[in-house]
Amino acid sequence: MSEAEPSGQLRASDRERERAAELLREAMASGRLSVDELDERMRLVFDAKTRPELERLVGDVIVPADDRHPIAAQGAEVASDGPRPPVRAGAEGTRRVLSILSGSERKGRWRLAPTCSVVNVLGGSELDLSDAELAAERVELKIFTLLGGAKIVLPDGLDVEISEVAILGGNAIDVGDEQPGHGGPVVHLRLVTILGGVEVRRRSRVEREQRTQLKRSQRELDD
Repeated sequence: MSEAEPSGQLRASDRERERAAELLREAMASGRLSVDELDERMRLVFDAKTRPELERLVGDVIVPADDRHPIAAQGAEVASDGPRPPVRAGAEGTRRVLSILSGSERKGRWRLAPTCSVVNVLGGSELDLSDAELAAERVELKIFTLLGGAKIVLPDGLDVEISEVAILGGNAIDVGDEQPGHGGPVVHLRLVTILGGVEVRRRSRVEREQRTQLKRSQRELDD
């Protein structure tokens, strides 16, 4: 039998190690840890035997809900799930995307009008809203798919409402368990799918970390 831990040194569970690892990933995504620091701490997290060891590894990167530090962003405690997508009021922006016997793609920096219709007939479209600018606080995105497909990628910090109809087809929707819910912009997706398929998802944690690191690297190169 292994030697008992010192008094008060409660052993850590696998679930607690996973939670500590999640907190470290979030810290890296927010810029509180570098990639190298994340790698080192992740190794230590999964080697940790006790709760105090885990607490020491995450203690300097956890922001309390009542953070009142003078440089803390206003409202940060309710916007911890991601930055607020940019909104610049106006009627201009992408209003229509047609993919008939062809394919369409929108990604990077682009502007989405208050109402946009996407039509896929024997074709497909991919719309990535990660870096899109919205023309209103509430945007309606209508997607009609017949014998085709569509893929919608949503960023963190964007509330989404979904209305859907699928006939001899299907819609795969995975927007995560947590909704931003902090009064930010909303995209209402109206999906009509016939003999086709539409996928709606948020970026995975790994994708967010990779994007954050890529942007940081690009800034360093620009400087």
